[in-house]
Amino acid sequence: MKRIYFLAPDISTTEAIVEELRNKGFEENQIHILAKRNTPLASLPEAGITIKTDFISALERGAALGGSAGLLAGVVALRFAGFAIAGGPLLGVLFAGATIGSLAAGLSGLSVGNSKLKQFEQAIEDGQLLILLDIPRDQIEQVSDSITKHHPKAEFDGIEPLLPNVH
Repeated sequence: MKRIYFLAPDISTTEAIVEELRNKGFEENQIHILAKRNTPLASLPEAGITIKTDFISALERGAALGGSAGLLAGVVALRFAGFAIAGGPLLGVLFAGATIGSLAAGLSGLSVGNSKLKQFEQAIEDGQLLILLDIPRDQIEQVSDSITKHHPKAEFDGIEPLLPNVH
């Protein structure tokens, strides 16, 4: 799956694009709309918190850093304990570090806007709407051509790899 971006100039164009996507068989969890704060989206599928923030990226970084710190702490603790215990305790400290790191980083990521969407901030502040569509790779060209053909005011604005099962 990939995530593609379209900028639409207004609500009516966005509604028409979303209706076309629904008619093509796309589900609500594949379509995400970002708009300026206090823009009434009515029946449009608003982007969730994991899309609006850096939560997922921060969670991944926290797991890596926390796991590394946990592994280091486990090795140091075992060294000072004066005996070598393999497996269980070391794995437990590694898991605990990864868990704590993920939680701490994920929570901090909630307060930061999605860095991948920074390039669209000004357009959104100017009143445009960003449409994010999670789509199979083999449908990208067909769908993007169809949208830009039927809605010439909409701009195709990029493709991003998508993590599996993240909506």
